[in-house]
Amino acid sequence: MKFDAVILDVDGTLWDSTPLVAKAWTKAALDCGVHQSITPEVLQSLFGKTMHEIADALLPGESTEVKERVMYACVEEEEKELAKNTKDITYPGVAETIRLLSDKIPVCIVSNCQKGYIELFMEKAKVEDCITDKECYGNTGVGKAENLRLITKRNGFLHPVYVGDTLMDETACDEAGVPFIYASYGFGEAKHPILTINSFKYLLNILN
Repeated sequence: MKFDAVILDVDGTLWDSTPLVAKAWTKAALDCGVHQSITPEVLQSLFGKTMHEIADALLPGESTEVKERVMYACVEEEEKELAKNTKDITYPGVAETIRLLSDKIPVCIVSNCQKGYIELFMEKAKVEDCITDKECYGNTGVGKAENLRLITKRNGFLHPVYVGDTLMDETACDEAGVPFIYASYGFGEAKHPILTINSFKYLLNILN
């Protein structure tokens, strides 16, 4: 199967930031007066949703104002924690594989994350020069399906493929009409991907 672009998810596909983010979010919530212990396992079940959906799940009894204040603090603390982190939290072979793929096919990133998160990943993985385009919920205010359509149209892709790790990713791909490759090593499950990979490096065997 020939594709003219590969579009990547971030969390659970390219790296696992949940231990660092859980620590940051727990501190931020406490600083806001909310005693909410947030674990990596909880985040793994929520990553892939938009920030508003995550806020509703984490803080169901709080007002909209409190949710927004806490999530803003969480994002700020998360960025600090990830920026100062020196440990490689990418999955094996991610940076090398992205670099090799980019020599053959446009590589893009689409995520439901906040503004600046994709750029932070690119900086940490040192792949800024390998990414053709990127889009996220934080930039556009719309979900993954619409951002997949947007990035496809913007770049004139005719046969892109998306790589993600959750059923939410698969559902977004179904909505956008984009084939879905399931990264089984990530956070979630899938029902009917066109292909399943158990290592990110395996993409080199598919997209050549």
